[in-house]
Amino acid sequence: MSRLDEIKGIITGMEDDMVKFYEKGNKAAGTRARKELQGLKKLAQEVRLEIQDIKNNG
Repeated sequence: MSRLDEIKGIITGMEDDMVKFYEKGNKAAGTRARKELQGLKKLAQEVRLEIQDIKNNG
């Protein structure tokens, strides 16, 4: 799975919880969304470092 597919997968999985939290007020969905966002943040940092390494080492 490519890095872009991983990012898309997290965002797609998070969509339902975001809707449940913002539109329906489901607090548990908000907790799940926060956890998924934290995973997205971690993945984004990994991708940033990977890109930097490839850029510097060609």
